Formats: sequence, structure tokens, C-alpha cells
Amino acid sequence: MTPRHHLDPSTLVSYAAGALPLELSVVVATHLDACPHCRRQAAAAESIGGLLVEQQHGAATHPAALRSRMLEQLDETAGNSAVRGHSHAGRDVEPSRDPDQLPTPLHPYFGTSYQALKWRWMSPGVHCIRAEGTSTLLLLRIAPGKSMPLHSHGSTEVTQILQGAYHDALGHFTPGDVADLDSDIEHQPVTAPGVPCICVSALDAPLRFNSWIARKLQPLFKI
Repeated sequence: MTPRHHLDPSTLVSYAAGALPLELSVVVATHLDACPHCRRQAAAAESIGGLLVEQQHGAATHPAALRSRMLEQLDETAGNSAVRGHSHAGRDVEPSRDPDQLPTPLHPYFGTSYQALKWRWMSPGVHCIRAEGTSTLLLLRIAPGKSMPLHSHGSTEVTQILQGAYHDALGHFTPGDVADLDSDIEHQPVTAPGVPCICVSALDAPLRFNSWIARKLQPLFKI
């Protein structure tokens, strides 16, 4: 598993600062569990944040300004690594995984086993499981070759692909890839043929559907 779609730097900074809602943090942690590149970026963000906090200790620094400086420092760190041509061969070797085991960050919310999941019908070809105590963290299982309604986002949506694949205007997403989307993105995922696409998703505002039918059914779907 070699992820090609990664978390946005601003998401990593917010995660490192503990500023993300729980549901988004769970999906971010699930991606970090599978992605050495983003783990390194998250570690750099935590280190940069700690240093900046120490430097600003005793000064009245607005959180937005501190976050902006963290992003600037993170960009510089990434750029320096690229210039030096760092190779991470031999590092972050992924251990073999039980194909029936869910990623560890999801265990408190969905259990440990894919086979034990109790899916609920959501719409034709789409089943879901909502994490107990929240309506915005959910597992989705979407049938192969299924086209989802065209939509945009009220705010942030983070989706991690666990099994199967889908494609949209942003590219082809396979296991390990993450879609880190904001309100500027409009897309229509279409699942790949073969096997169902299983993903974990969280959002901090309702989706915005273009279709009036989807908008009518949105209260039923609760997304």
C-alpha cells in the first residue's frame, strides 16, 4: 500500500495542534496509520509547533498567526527535504496486516473485524455504519460501478479509502489514499469495477447536493 493522495498541510497542522473535531481526527489518524509520508509531515508539524510555542511563550500571539507560521515552516521543511533528495528507503516499513482487521484507530468506533461489521442500507448500492454517539463519522460500503450524486461540501470532508477504489475529477483513489476536501471542491465519485469500495469518512458540515432529489432525501441520509 503506497498512498498517492495525501492530507493537506493545513489539516496536518490542525491535527498536530489538537484543533480538529474528533470525527475528522479519527480519519486523519487512520490515514497516518497507512502513510509514512504524512506521518513524517505530522511529526514535523508537531516539532515546529512546539518550537514556535516556546519562542512565543509570554507573548500574545493570535492562534491564526501561529498556525500560519507553522504552515510556512512546514513548507520550508518539505522543500528542504526535496532539495536534499532524501531517500526514505528502508524506513517506515509497513508490517504485514490481517486483511480482516480494520485499521487500529477505528477499533473504538467500529470494532476490529470487517467480517463482523453490521451494515445498514442507505440507498441502492450504498450501505453505512455510523459511529456510536456521532452522525458525522461513518463507514461506507459502495457497490462496484456506482456513481454517487454530484456534490460539494459545506466545510471539510476527509475520506480514507480502506478497500476497493473510486475515481472522480481529482483522480483515482485506492486503499491508503485520502480525499481531504473543502468547500471549494465539487466532485462525483464513481466506484471502480470489481469489489465494493469501503471507506471511512467524516465531515464537519452537511454536503451540498446539486440534484433536487438528493437534497430531498438528505435528511433521511443524515449527511
